[in-house]
Amino acid sequence: MSKLAKFAAETGVKYFMISYTDLFGGQRAKLVPAQAIADMEEDGAGFAGFATWLDLTPAHPDMLAVPDADAAIQLPWKPEVAWVPADCVMEGEPVEQAPRNVLKKLVKEAAEAGLRVKTGIEAEFFLLTPEGDQISDPFDTAEKPCYDQQAVMRRYDVIAQICDYMLELGWGPYQNDHEDANGQFEMNWDFDDALITADRHSFFKFMVKSVAEQHGFRATFMPKPIEGLTGNGCHAHISVWDLEGKTNAFAGKAAGQIGEVGLSEQGGYFLGGIMKHAEALAAITNPTVNSYKRINAPRTMSGATWAPNTVTWTGNNRTHMVRVPGPGRFELRLPDGAVNPYLLQAVIIAAGLSGISSKADPGPRYDIDMYAEGHKIEGAPKLPLNMLDAIRAYDADPELKAMLGNDFSASYIKMKHQEWNAFVSHFSRWEKDNTLDI
Repeated sequence: MSKLAKFAAETGVKYFMISYTDLFGGQRAKLVPAQAIADMEEDGAGFAGFATWLDLTPAHPDMLAVPDADAAIQLPWKPEVAWVPADCVMEGEPVEQAPRNVLKKLVKEAAEAGLRVKTGIEAEFFLLTPEGDQISDPFDTAEKPCYDQQAVMRRYDVIAQICDYMLELGWGPYQNDHEDANGQFEMNWDFDDALITADRHSFFKFMVKSVAEQHGFRATFMPKPIEGLTGNGCHAHISVWDLEGKTNAFAGKAAGQIGEVGLSEQGGYFLGGIMKHAEALAAITNPTVNSYKRINAPRTMSGATWAPNTVTWTGNNRTHMVRVPGPGRFELRLPDGAVNPYLLQAVIIAAGLSGISSKADPGPRYDIDMYAEGHKIEGAPKLPLNMLDAIRAYDADPELKAMLGNDFSASYIKMKHQEWNAFVSHFSRWEKDNTLDI
């Protein structure tokens, strides 16, 4: 009996969602009855890759999504269904541009270097009305709504249901809160190996949207869904361990500023890789036109955007791109809610391994308030102003492109240019308001 057939027999699952994530973060799935899962587990479910956001044509042969049986998750809100992340294959070979394949390749490269990357993420989201044009709670109007006790309790039924499901799944959720924007929430669960975190991140987005719909709301992870309010970040907490996962390779006392914040020499090099590739990194961590409304935003209603716009690192200070809140780990505050769960983990590993191999210097540590005094720093690179600048920065970084895979990179750059061209060919209300009478 196949693993998934056994899983169905033991749990009562009737259907499996064989799911993969495309280049733009879209989740694609086929619903397979348990009676047919044994064949699908071996051969994969067939998809026309061109019909999703992959760099394929209608002439390409079937793309097969081969489910990872060890990663199956039974839907807590519909227990007769299980979600299974899949690896994309075509004519017996991995589809190199497929995001989960990109991540698995980099996890393997890290393992070959004796390293095991562990991450945790902070996935922020808004609860909106079904039309998506306003927040769901008309009473959530505070100027500083972060941690608002009444506001989080007014959405208790949604938040508690999602948290209960994470407890049931064994993810180790440990806190939930109302975030810095009206209508915005964040839920945290335990860190784990990069691939596990990516699968859970992908499922979390699916779960949050599904539960919100049950309650008559619409959940969005869009980076900046409402003008003037803080956007949706997706901060990543990063540490690197030995292959057994027992010794934190980032923890230690290196020389100078790195040691002062509790990072080892190797941790400093990994951080150096993140800093070295930051401008190109943004093409992956901030992948949409809307992303640059968040990282280059003016001051929000609450008083701060909580997003970086300059490539700097610090100790326990939330105004920089990278924060080292304690020994043995650091927080990358650049990614936003639109980030592809698999490509986020992949690009972190790629940049970090690049930094270790080249012994990259992360540069000076700054402890100032970047929102109030950032203008005093000279020479620190600025993050891209828009998606086109980010794609150009990525294209100009051959090392990072090679680390993520040249086939993937070529496809990603091509399709993101197409997306940008579609955006700039769109006529907006702003154009008429500002140029009609010129």
